[in-house]
Amino acid sequence: MENNIIETYGKIPPQDTNLEKIVLGALLIDNNAINDVMGLISAETFYNPQHQTIFKAILKLNVKGVVIDMLTVVQELESNNHLESVGGVVYIAELSENVATSAHLETHCAILQQKYIRRQLIHAGCEMQKISYDESMDVDVVMNKSEIEFFAIMESSMKKDTQSISDIAKRCIEELEERAKKMDRLIGLPTGFSELDRVTAGLQSPDLIVVAGRPAMGKTAFCMGVARNTAVDFKNPVAVFSLEMADKQLGDRLIAAESGVELEKYRTGQLADHEWQSVERCVPIFEQAPIFIDDTPGISIYELRSKARKLKRLHGIKLIVIDYIQLMTVGTAFNGNREQEVSFITRSLKELAKELDVPIIALSQLNRSVESRGGDKRPQLSDLRESGAIEQDADMVLFLHRPEYYGMLEDNEGNSTQGKAEIVIAKYRNGATGIINVGFTKKLAKFHDIISNIDEFAVASAIDKNDIPQNNDFANSESREIKGNAPF
Repeated sequence: MENNIIETYGKIPPQDTNLEKIVLGALLIDNNAINDVMGLISAETFYNPQHQTIFKAILKLNVKGVVIDMLTVVQELESNNHLESVGGVVYIAELSENVATSAHLETHCAILQQKYIRRQLIHAGCEMQKISYDESMDVDVVMNKSEIEFFAIMESSMKKDTQSISDIAKRCIEELEERAKKMDRLIGLPTGFSELDRVTAGLQSPDLIVVAGRPAMGKTAFCMGVARNTAVDFKNPVAVFSLEMADKQLGDRLIAAESGVELEKYRTGQLADHEWQSVERCVPIFEQAPIFIDDTPGISIYELRSKARKLKRLHGIKLIVIDYIQLMTVGTAFNGNREQEVSFITRSLKELAKELDVPIIALSQLNRSVESRGGDKRPQLSDLRESGAIEQDADMVLFLHRPEYYGMLEDNEGNSTQGKAEIVIAKYRNGATGIINVGFTKKLAKFHDIISNIDEFAVASAIDKNDIPQNNDFANSESREIKGNAPF
Protein backbone atom coordinates (compact mmCIF):
# COMPACT_ATOMS: atom_id res chain seq x y z
CA MET A 1 0.00 0.00 0.00
CA GLU A 2 2.77 2.45 0.98
CA ASN A 3 4.57 2.00 -2.38
CA ASN A 4 1.43 3.06 -4.24
CA ILE A 5 1.25 6.19 -2.12
CA ILE A 6 4.88 7.07 -2.76
CA GLU A 7 4.48 6.53 -6.50
CA THR A 8 1.43 8.79 -6.61
CA TYR A 9 2.57 11.66 -4.42
CA GLY A 10 6.37 11.27 -4.24
CA LYS A 11 6.20 11.56 -0.45
CA ILE A 12 6.83 9.25 2.50
CA PRO A 13 3.49 8.33 4.10
CA PRO A 14 2.73 9.36 7.69
CA GLN A 15 4.84 7.13 9.99
CA ASP A 16 7.22 7.12 12.94
CA THR A 17 9.51 4.09 12.91
CA ASN A 18 11.37 5.30 16.00
CA LEU A 19 8.12 5.33 17.96
CA GLU A 20 7.37 1.87 16.59
CA LYS A 21 10.66 0.68 18.09
CA ILE A 22 9.72 2.17 21.46
CA VAL A 23 6.34 0.40 21.42
CA LEU A 24 7.88 -2.96 20.53
CA GLY A 25 10.60 -2.46 23.16
CA ALA A 26 7.95 -1.77 25.82
CA LEU A 27 6.14 -4.98 24.88
CA LEU A 28 9.40 -6.92 25.22
CA ILE A 29 10.27 -5.63 28.71
CA ASP A 30 6.75 -5.81 30.18
CA ASN A 31 5.06 -9.18 29.77
CA ASN A 32 1.62 -7.77 30.65
CA ALA A 33 1.86 -4.74 28.37
CA ILE A 34 0.39 -6.59 25.38
CA ASN A 35 -2.97 -6.81 27.20
CA ASP A 36 -3.04 -3.00 27.50
CA VAL A 37 -2.76 -2.44 23.76
CA MET A 38 -4.96 -5.25 22.43
CA GLY A 39 -7.68 -3.54 20.38
CA LEU A 40 -5.69 -0.30 20.18
CA ILE A 41 -3.29 -1.38 17.44
CA SER A 42 -2.80 -4.22 14.96
CA ALA A 43 0.15 -5.47 12.94
CA GLU A 44 -0.89 -3.14 10.10
CA THR A 45 -0.51 -0.16 12.45
CA PHE A 46 3.27 -0.50 12.03
CA TYR A 47 4.73 1.09 8.90
CA ASN A 48 7.96 -0.91 8.94
CA PRO A 49 7.33 -4.49 7.62
CA GLN A 50 9.97 -5.85 10.03
CA HIS A 51 8.06 -4.34 12.93
CA GLN A 52 4.83 -5.89 11.64
CA THR A 53 6.45 -9.33 11.69
CA ILE A 54 7.78 -8.85 15.22
CA PHE A 55 4.39 -7.69 16.50
CA LYS A 56 2.71 -10.73 14.92
CA ALA A 57 5.16 -12.96 16.78
CA ILE A 58 4.30 -11.22 20.04
CA LEU A 59 0.61 -11.76 19.37
CA LYS A 60 1.16 -15.47 18.73
CA LEU A 61 3.04 -15.83 22.01
CA ASN A 62 0.22 -14.08 23.83
CA VAL A 63 -2.36 -16.48 22.31
CA LYS A 64 -0.23 -19.44 23.37
CA GLY A 65 0.04 -18.05 26.91
CA VAL A 66 3.83 -17.89 26.70
CA VAL A 67 5.80 -15.21 28.57
CA ILE A 68 6.76 -12.39 26.22
CA ASP A 69 10.40 -11.30 26.36
CA MET A 70 13.40 -11.03 24.07
CA LEU A 71 14.23 -14.75 24.21
CA THR A 72 10.72 -16.06 23.52
CA VAL A 73 10.19 -13.61 20.68
CA VAL A 74 13.51 -14.66 19.11
CA GLN A 75 12.50 -18.32 19.37
CA GLU A 76 9.09 -17.64 17.81
CA LEU A 77 10.61 -15.73 14.90
CA GLU A 78 13.26 -18.39 14.39
CA SER A 79 10.68 -21.19 14.32
CA ASN A 80 8.94 -19.45 11.45
CA ASN A 81 12.18 -18.56 9.60
CA HIS A 82 11.56 -14.85 10.13
CA LEU A 83 14.39 -14.01 12.50
CA GLU A 84 17.00 -12.98 9.95
CA SER A 85 14.51 -10.99 7.86
CA VAL A 86 13.70 -8.73 10.84
CA GLY A 87 17.37 -8.02 11.67
CA GLY A 88 18.34 -11.05 13.76
CA VAL A 89 18.95 -11.37 17.46
CA VAL A 90 20.92 -8.13 17.56
CA TYR A 91 17.95 -6.05 16.40
CA ILE A 92 15.55 -7.67 18.89
CA ALA A 93 18.06 -7.02 21.67
CA GLU A 94 18.36 -3.36 20.65
CA LEU A 95 14.58 -2.95 20.86
CA SER A 96 14.42 -4.13 24.46
CA GLU A 97 17.61 -2.31 25.56
CA ASN A 98 16.54 1.12 24.31
CA VAL A 99 13.36 1.29 26.40
CA ALA A 100 13.30 1.74 30.18
CA THR A 101 9.57 1.71 30.89
CA SER A 102 6.18 0.96 29.36
CA ALA A 103 4.48 3.81 31.23
CA HIS A 104 3.37 5.76 28.15
CA LEU A 105 2.63 2.76 25.95
CA GLU A 106 -1.06 3.50 25.31
CA THR A 107 -0.32 7.09 24.31
CA HIS A 108 2.40 5.93 21.91
CA CYS A 109 0.05 3.35 20.40
CA ALA A 110 -2.63 6.00 19.87
CA ILE A 111 -0.13 8.14 17.91
CA LEU A 112 0.85 5.19 15.71
CA GLN A 113 -2.79 4.35 15.08
CA GLN A 114 -3.51 7.92 13.95
CA LYS A 115 -0.67 7.72 11.46
CA TYR A 116 -1.99 4.37 10.23
CA ILE A 117 -5.45 5.89 9.68
CA ARG A 118 -3.88 8.71 7.69
CA ARG A 119 -2.11 6.13 5.50
CA GLN A 120 -5.43 4.34 4.98
CA LEU A 121 -7.09 7.58 3.92
CA ILE A 122 -4.29 8.34 1.48
CA HIS A 123 -4.56 4.81 0.08
CA ALA A 124 -8.33 5.17 -0.29
CA GLY A 125 -7.80 8.44 -2.13
CA CYS A 126 -5.33 6.74 -4.48
CA GLU A 127 -7.82 3.94 -5.16
CA MET A 128 -10.60 6.42 -5.81
CA GLN A 129 -8.39 8.26 -8.27
CA LYS A 130 -7.48 4.99 -9.98
CA ILE A 131 -11.03 3.73 -10.49
CA SER A 132 -12.22 7.20 -11.47
CA TYR A 133 -10.04 6.93 -14.57
CA ASP A 134 -11.72 3.63 -15.50
CA GLU A 135 -14.34 4.71 -18.04
CA SER A 136 -15.80 1.19 -18.18
CA MET A 137 -16.98 1.46 -14.58
CA ASP A 138 -20.36 3.09 -13.89
CA VAL A 139 -19.93 6.36 -12.00
CA ASP A 140 -22.49 5.29 -9.39
CA VAL A 141 -20.41 2.18 -8.69
CA VAL A 142 -17.28 4.35 -8.37
CA MET A 143 -19.00 6.66 -5.90
CA ASN A 144 -20.38 3.77 -3.85
CA LYS A 145 -17.02 1.97 -3.69
CA SER A 146 -15.30 5.16 -2.59
CA GLU A 147 -17.89 5.91 0.06
CA ILE A 148 -17.81 2.34 1.40
CA GLU A 149 -14.03 2.44 1.71
CA PHE A 150 -13.98 5.76 3.56
CA PHE A 151 -16.89 4.64 5.76
CA ALA A 152 -15.00 1.43 6.63
CA ILE A 153 -11.98 3.46 7.70
CA MET A 154 -14.17 5.65 9.89
CA GLU A 155 -15.85 2.61 11.46
CA SER A 156 -12.54 0.86 12.14
CA SER A 157 -11.17 3.96 13.86
CA MET A 158 -14.03 3.93 16.39
CA LYS A 159 -12.95 1.57 19.12
CA LYS A 160 -15.60 0.33 21.50
CA ASP A 161 -14.53 -0.59 24.98
CA THR A 162 -15.76 -3.75 26.64
CA GLN A 163 -18.51 -3.34 29.21
CA SER A 164 -18.99 -5.19 32.46
CA ILE A 165 -22.16 -7.23 32.83
CA SER A 166 -23.13 -5.04 35.79
CA ASP A 167 -23.15 -1.94 33.56
CA ILE A 168 -24.98 -3.76 30.79
CA ALA A 169 -27.59 -5.14 33.17
CA LYS A 170 -28.11 -1.69 34.65
CA ARG A 171 -28.80 -0.20 31.22
CA CYS A 172 -31.14 -3.07 30.36
CA ILE A 173 -33.17 -2.53 33.53
CA GLU A 174 -33.33 1.22 32.93
CA GLU A 175 -34.66 0.66 29.40
CA LEU A 176 -37.13 -1.91 30.70
CA GLU A 177 -38.41 0.58 33.27
CA GLU A 178 -38.81 3.22 30.56
CA ARG A 179 -40.78 0.80 28.40
CA ALA A 180 -42.97 -0.12 31.35
CA LYS A 181 -43.95 3.54 31.74
CA LYS A 182 -45.26 3.66 28.18
CA MET A 183 -48.96 2.96 28.12
CA ASP A 184 -48.84 2.30 24.37
CA ARG A 185 -46.11 -0.37 24.87
CA LEU A 186 -44.23 0.82 21.81
CA ILE A 187 -40.57 -0.14 21.55
CA GLY A 188 -40.14 1.02 17.94
CA LEU A 189 -41.20 3.97 15.82
CA PRO A 190 -44.96 4.64 15.99
CA THR A 191 -46.84 4.67 12.69
CA GLY A 192 -49.82 6.60 14.03
CA PHE A 193 -52.14 3.65 13.26
CA SER A 194 -53.16 2.26 16.64
CA GLU A 195 -53.81 -1.35 15.73
CA LEU A 196 -50.75 -1.65 13.50
CA ASP A 197 -48.62 -0.24 16.32
CA ARG A 198 -50.27 -2.67 18.73
CA VAL A 199 -49.30 -5.62 16.54
CA THR A 200 -45.77 -4.55 15.74
CA ALA A 201 -44.98 -2.55 18.89
CA GLY A 202 -43.84 0.09 16.39
CA LEU A 203 -41.54 -0.15 13.39
CA GLN A 204 -38.38 -1.90 14.46
CA SER A 205 -34.81 -1.18 13.43
CA PRO A 206 -33.32 -2.47 11.20
CA ASP A 207 -36.39 -3.98 9.52
CA LEU A 208 -37.11 -3.79 5.79
CA ILE A 209 -40.87 -3.33 5.49
CA VAL A 210 -42.42 -3.82 2.05
CA VAL A 211 -45.80 -2.18 1.42
CA ALA A 212 -47.50 -3.51 -1.72
CA GLY A 213 -50.81 -3.20 -3.50
CA ARG A 214 -52.44 -2.82 -6.88
CA PRO A 215 -52.88 0.67 -8.38
CA ALA A 216 -55.50 2.83 -6.62
CA MET A 217 -55.12 0.96 -3.32
CA GLY A 218 -53.37 3.98 -1.75
CA LYS A 219 -49.79 2.76 -1.24
CA THR A 220 -48.27 6.24 -1.47
CA ALA A 221 -51.03 7.78 0.65
CA PHE A 222 -50.51 5.17 3.36
CA CYS A 223 -46.74 5.54 3.50
CA MET A 224 -46.90 9.33 3.44
CA GLY A 225 -49.40 9.06 6.28
CA VAL A 226 -46.89 7.00 8.26
CA ALA A 227 -44.15 9.53 7.43
CA ARG A 228 -46.40 12.42 8.50
CA ASN A 229 -47.43 10.75 11.77
CA THR A 230 -43.88 9.73 12.65
CA ALA A 231 -42.44 13.18 11.93
CA VAL A 232 -45.24 15.54 13.00
CA ASP A 233 -46.78 13.72 15.96
CA PHE A 234 -43.66 12.06 17.31
CA LYS A 235 -40.88 14.40 16.07
CA ASN A 236 -38.83 11.65 14.39
CA PRO A 237 -36.90 12.76 11.25
CA VAL A 238 -38.02 10.91 8.12
CA ALA A 239 -36.41 10.64 4.68
CA VAL A 240 -38.70 10.07 1.69
CA PHE A 241 -37.31 9.00 -1.67
CA SER A 242 -40.08 9.49 -4.22
CA LEU A 243 -39.23 8.03 -7.61
CA GLU A 244 -42.77 8.33 -8.98
CA MET A 245 -44.20 11.61 -7.70
CA ALA A 246 -42.55 15.02 -7.64
CA ASP A 247 -41.87 16.63 -4.28
CA LYS A 248 -44.57 19.24 -4.91
CA GLN A 249 -47.15 16.52 -5.59
CA LEU A 250 -46.33 14.90 -2.28
CA GLY A 251 -46.53 18.29 -0.60
CA ASP A 252 -49.99 18.87 -2.08
CA ARG A 253 -51.15 15.49 -0.81
CA LEU A 254 -49.83 16.13 2.70
CA ILE A 255 -51.43 19.58 2.93
CA ALA A 256 -54.76 18.42 1.53
CA ALA A 257 -54.92 15.49 3.94
CA GLU A 258 -53.86 17.66 6.89
CA SER A 259 -56.30 20.47 6.11
CA GLY A 260 -59.25 18.25 5.24
CA VAL A 261 -59.67 19.94 1.86
CA GLU A 262 -60.64 17.55 -0.93
CA LEU A 263 -57.57 16.79 -3.02
CA GLU A 264 -59.22 17.51 -6.37
CA LYS A 265 -60.57 20.82 -5.12
CA TYR A 266 -57.21 21.68 -3.58
CA ARG A 267 -55.52 21.22 -6.95
CA THR A 268 -57.85 23.72 -8.64
CA GLY A 269 -57.14 26.39 -6.02
CA GLN A 270 -60.84 27.30 -5.89
CA LEU A 271 -61.27 27.18 -2.12
CA ALA A 272 -63.79 28.73 0.19
CA ASP A 273 -62.58 31.08 2.93
CA HIS A 274 -62.82 28.45 5.65
CA GLU A 275 -60.83 26.03 3.45
CA TRP A 276 -58.09 28.62 2.96
CA GLN A 277 -57.97 29.03 6.72
CA SER A 278 -57.59 25.25 7.11
CA VAL A 279 -54.74 25.23 4.61
CA GLU A 280 -53.01 28.15 6.29
CA ARG A 281 -53.16 26.33 9.64
CA CYS A 282 -51.03 23.59 8.06
CA VAL A 283 -48.14 25.94 7.33
CA PRO A 284 -46.60 26.01 10.83
CA ILE A 285 -47.16 22.26 11.18
CA PHE A 286 -45.04 21.40 8.15
CA GLU A 287 -42.54 24.17 8.80
CA GLN A 288 -41.58 22.25 11.92
CA ALA A 289 -41.94 18.74 10.45
CA PRO A 290 -38.58 16.93 10.00
CA ILE A 291 -39.52 15.35 6.66
CA PHE A 292 -36.88 15.36 3.92
CA ILE A 293 -38.04 14.53 0.38
CA ASP A 294 -35.84 13.54 -2.55
CA ASP A 295 -37.69 13.11 -5.86
CA THR A 296 -34.75 12.07 -8.07
CA PRO A 297 -36.33 9.92 -10.82
CA GLY A 298 -34.78 6.51 -11.48
CA ILE A 299 -32.36 6.90 -8.60
CA SER A 300 -29.77 4.13 -8.35
CA ILE A 301 -29.31 2.11 -5.18
CA TYR A 302 -25.80 3.56 -4.88
CA GLU A 303 -26.99 7.16 -5.01
CA LEU A 304 -29.83 6.44 -2.59
CA ARG A 305 -27.44 4.85 -0.09
CA SER A 306 -25.11 7.84 -0.33
CA LYS A 307 -27.93 10.32 0.22
CA ALA A 308 -29.38 8.29 3.08
CA ARG A 309 -26.02 8.22 4.84
CA LYS A 310 -25.75 11.98 4.49
CA LEU A 311 -29.28 12.51 5.86
CA LYS A 312 -28.48 10.23 8.78
CA ARG A 313 -25.31 12.18 9.51
CA LEU A 314 -26.85 15.64 9.15
CA HIS A 315 -30.40 15.15 10.43
CA GLY A 316 -30.39 11.87 12.36
CA ILE A 317 -33.20 10.32 10.31
CA LYS A 318 -35.11 7.54 12.08
CA LEU A 319 -37.15 6.22 9.13
CA ILE A 320 -36.67 5.90 5.36
CA VAL A 321 -39.57 5.62 2.89
CA ILE A 322 -38.96 4.59 -0.74
CA ASP A 323 -41.65 4.88 -3.44
CA TYR A 324 -41.06 2.44 -5.09
CA ILE A 325 -38.68 -0.53 -5.53
CA GLN A 326 -39.40 -1.28 -9.20
CA LEU A 327 -38.42 2.26 -10.25
CA MET A 328 -34.95 1.95 -8.73
CA THR A 329 -31.91 0.97 -10.76
CA VAL A 330 -28.58 -0.69 -10.07
CA GLY A 331 -26.62 1.14 -12.74
CA THR A 332 -25.58 0.75 -16.33
CA ALA A 333 -22.78 -1.65 -15.41
CA PHE A 334 -25.21 -4.29 -14.10
CA ASN A 335 -25.42 -7.28 -16.43
CA GLY A 336 -28.10 -9.40 -14.75
CA ASN A 337 -31.80 -9.73 -15.59
CA ARG A 338 -34.50 -7.66 -13.94
CA GLU A 339 -35.24 -10.19 -11.20
CA GLN A 340 -31.54 -10.30 -10.28
CA GLU A 341 -31.48 -6.52 -10.30
CA VAL A 342 -34.45 -6.29 -7.92
CA SER A 343 -32.82 -8.93 -5.73
CA PHE A 344 -29.67 -6.79 -5.53
CA ILE A 345 -31.75 -3.71 -4.70
CA THR A 346 -33.75 -5.33 -1.89
CA ARG A 347 -30.65 -6.93 -0.42
CA SER A 348 -28.91 -3.55 -0.52
CA LEU A 349 -31.87 -1.89 1.19
CA LYS A 350 -31.71 -4.45 3.98
CA GLU A 351 -27.98 -3.83 4.36
CA LEU A 352 -28.64 -0.08 4.46
CA ALA A 353 -31.25 -0.53 7.21
CA LYS A 354 -28.68 -2.41 9.29
CA GLU A 355 -25.91 0.08 8.53
CA LEU A 356 -27.98 3.12 9.55
CA ASP A 357 -29.98 1.23 12.20
CA VAL A 358 -33.34 2.49 10.92
CA PRO A 359 -36.48 0.79 9.58
CA ILE A 360 -36.97 1.18 5.83
CA ILE A 361 -40.41 1.16 4.21
CA ALA A 362 -40.21 0.27 0.52
CA LEU A 363 -43.27 0.29 -1.70
CA SER A 364 -43.71 -2.42 -4.30
CA GLN A 365 -45.97 -3.27 -7.19
CA LEU A 366 -48.12 -6.39 -7.50
CA ASN A 367 -48.68 -8.59 -10.53
CA ARG A 368 -51.91 -8.33 -12.53
CA SER A 369 -52.97 -11.79 -11.31
CA VAL A 370 -54.90 -10.14 -8.48
CA GLU A 371 -57.32 -8.62 -10.98
CA SER A 372 -58.13 -11.94 -12.67
CA ARG A 373 -58.49 -13.88 -9.44
CA GLY A 374 -61.95 -14.61 -8.14
CA GLY A 375 -63.12 -14.39 -4.55
CA ASP A 376 -62.12 -11.48 -2.35
CA LYS A 377 -59.09 -10.53 -4.54
CA ARG A 378 -56.97 -10.18 -1.45
CA PRO A 379 -53.25 -10.12 -2.42
CA GLN A 380 -50.88 -13.00 -1.74
CA LEU A 381 -47.11 -13.13 -1.39
CA SER A 382 -46.86 -14.76 -4.81
CA ASP A 383 -48.46 -11.62 -6.30
CA LEU A 384 -45.36 -9.55 -5.55
CA ARG A 385 -43.60 -8.59 -8.73
CA GLU A 386 -40.15 -10.24 -8.65
CA SER A 387 -41.61 -11.89 -5.55
CA GLY A 388 -38.77 -14.26 -4.68
CA ALA A 389 -36.22 -11.57 -3.87
CA ILE A 390 -38.64 -9.17 -2.17
CA GLU A 391 -40.32 -11.82 -0.05
CA GLN A 392 -36.99 -13.26 1.07
CA ASP A 393 -35.31 -10.00 2.06
CA ALA A 394 -38.30 -8.29 3.68
CA ASP A 395 -38.80 -8.59 7.43
CA MET A 396 -42.42 -7.58 7.00
CA VAL A 397 -44.74 -7.53 3.99
CA LEU A 398 -47.91 -5.42 4.18
CA PHE A 399 -50.61 -5.53 1.51
CA LEU A 400 -53.11 -2.70 1.11
CA HIS A 401 -56.51 -3.93 -0.04
CA ARG A 402 -59.78 -2.05 -0.53
CA PRO A 403 -62.69 -4.43 -1.22
CA GLU A 404 -64.87 -1.41 -2.02
CA TYR A 405 -62.70 -0.74 -5.09
CA TYR A 406 -63.75 -4.10 -6.54
CA GLY A 407 -67.43 -3.50 -5.84
CA MET A 408 -67.50 -5.64 -2.69
CA LEU A 409 -69.57 -3.42 -0.42
CA GLU A 410 -69.96 -5.93 2.41
CA ASP A 411 -67.64 -8.43 4.03
CA ASN A 412 -68.52 -12.04 4.89
CA GLU A 413 -70.18 -10.92 8.14
CA GLY A 414 -72.37 -8.38 6.37
CA ASN A 415 -70.40 -5.35 7.60
CA SER A 416 -70.03 -2.43 5.23
CA THR A 417 -66.65 -2.08 3.53
CA GLN A 418 -67.30 1.45 2.31
CA GLY A 419 -64.66 3.89 3.51
CA LYS A 420 -62.55 1.02 4.84
CA ALA A 421 -59.29 -0.61 3.83
CA GLU A 422 -57.35 -3.66 4.95
CA ILE A 423 -53.71 -3.77 5.97
CA VAL A 424 -52.85 -7.41 5.36
CA ILE A 425 -49.74 -8.50 7.25
CA ALA A 426 -48.69 -11.32 4.94
CA LYS A 427 -45.22 -11.80 6.41
CA TYR A 428 -43.83 -10.77 9.76
CA ARG A 429 -40.51 -12.26 10.74
CA ASN A 430 -40.90 -11.25 14.38
CA GLY A 431 -44.61 -11.59 15.03
CA ALA A 432 -48.09 -12.48 13.91
CA THR A 433 -49.73 -12.26 10.51
CA GLY A 434 -53.29 -11.18 9.88
CA ILE A 435 -55.60 -8.36 8.83
CA ILE A 436 -56.07 -4.88 10.27
CA ASN A 437 -58.99 -2.70 9.27
CA VAL A 438 -58.40 1.03 8.86
CA GLY A 439 -60.46 3.87 7.47
CA PHE A 440 -59.79 5.40 4.06
CA THR A 441 -61.14 8.76 2.90
CA LYS A 442 -60.82 8.70 -0.88
CA LYS A 443 -61.41 12.43 -1.40
CA LEU A 444 -58.46 13.21 0.86
CA ALA A 445 -56.36 10.16 -0.11
CA LYS A 446 -55.96 9.60 3.62
CA PHE A 447 -55.87 6.54 5.85
CA HIS A 448 -56.96 6.77 9.49
CA ASP A 449 -57.84 4.67 12.50
CA ILE A 450 -61.27 3.14 12.87
CA ILE A 451 -62.59 3.84 16.33
CA SER A 452 -63.11 0.44 17.85
CA ASN A 453 -62.41 -1.67 20.87
CA ILE A 454 -58.79 -2.42 20.13
CA ASP A 455 -57.95 -3.88 23.55
CA GLU A 456 -58.64 -7.38 22.27
CA PHE A 457 -55.95 -6.82 19.66
CA ALA A 458 -53.27 -7.09 22.35
CA VAL A 459 -53.18 -10.84 21.69
CA ALA A 460 -51.30 -10.02 18.50
CA SER A 461 -48.76 -7.70 20.07
CA ALA A 462 -45.18 -8.50 19.23
CA ILE A 463 -44.45 -8.15 22.94
CA ASP A 464 -46.93 -10.91 23.71
CA LYS A 465 -46.12 -13.11 20.72
CA ASN A 466 -45.41 -16.06 23.01
CA ASP A 467 -49.14 -16.14 23.69
CA ILE A 468 -50.12 -16.10 20.02
CA PRO A 469 -51.97 -19.23 18.86
CA GLN A 470 -49.93 -21.81 16.93
CA ASN A 471 -51.35 -20.76 13.57
CA ASN A 472 -49.65 -17.36 14.10
CA ASP A 473 -52.81 -15.45 13.17
CA PHE A 474 -54.49 -12.79 15.22
CA ALA A 475 -58.02 -11.57 15.67
CA ASN A 476 -59.85 -8.41 16.61
CA SER A 477 -63.44 -7.40 16.94
CA GLU A 478 -62.95 -4.93 14.07
CA SER A 479 -59.99 -6.60 12.33
CA ARG A 480 -61.31 -9.93 11.19
CA GLU A 481 -59.58 -13.17 12.09
CA ILE A 482 -58.02 -14.91 9.11
CA LYS A 483 -59.95 -18.02 8.16
CA GLY A 484 -59.25 -20.90 5.83
CA ASN A 485 -59.31 -18.64 2.78
CA ALA A 486 -56.27 -16.75 4.01
CA PRO A 487 -53.68 -16.21 1.29
CA PHE A 488 -50.73 -17.00 3.53
